[in-house]
Amino acid sequence: MIKENNNIKIQIASDEHLPYVDIILSTIEQAAKVRGTGIARRNPDYIRNKIKEGKAIIALSGDEFAGFCYIESWGHEKFVANSGLIVAEKFRGQGLAKRIKRMAFELSRKRYPNAKIFGLTTGLAVMKINSELGYKPVTFSELTDDEEFWKGCQSCVNYDILMRTNRKHCLCTGMLFDPAKDNKPEPLPPKRLNVYGRWLRFKQFVFLKANGNSKNKNNKNKRNLLKSLFAALFT
Repeated sequence: MIKENNNIKIQIASDEHLPYVDIILSTIEQAAKVRGTGIARRNPDYIRNKIKEGKAIIALSGDEFAGFCYIESWGHEKFVANSGLIVAEKFRGQGLAKRIKRMAFELSRKRYPNAKIFGLTTGLAVMKINSELGYKPVTFSELTDDEEFWKGCQSCVNYDILMRTNRKHCLCTGMLFDPAKDNKPEPLPPKRLNVYGRWLRFKQFVFLKANGNSKNKNNKNKRNLLKSLFAALFT
């Protein structure tokens, strides 16, 4: 599975791509710092194993690293996540993230045809890409309950939000593709994109303005409003 466009080749990573592990990890780390949000940190051996297992997508411009994504399975392969989606700064703004994500999605469907594919994101662009692949926004309770997955959130700067809400909310939005449902890929209407944008901004207001005291009445009211707003927008 190889796709090439604008001199950028996107393909399933293999052993020949192992030398790119360090730049993959540094690019992910730098992007997380700029955004002020977390991408679950993985050590070099973890990424190497994903590449060796044929569970990673890499984009190259010649020999230059351009982007990456990998596949993880959880809950006895009932759930699959396309994780670590990253595009090197030089290659952003060209639609590359969408192309990498689509290939990772296709690979996930091929390797795990019955699995639900999910993701957590704080980015409007990723929500748009996911929606066009057939993902729907869901509550965290509809995602995997595999503790190993949630342990990966510990490296995120917003992990305290996840914990103080009893793992019900965070700045991330959960999105899910369920192969048992008729989730046909379709373009995302601008109006829907605006809804997603307001949703992300409201969550930032609720959690980043909160003082961290879960007993504070105002914070409880905000979280109740968040729950109601999610139901109104997405169910």
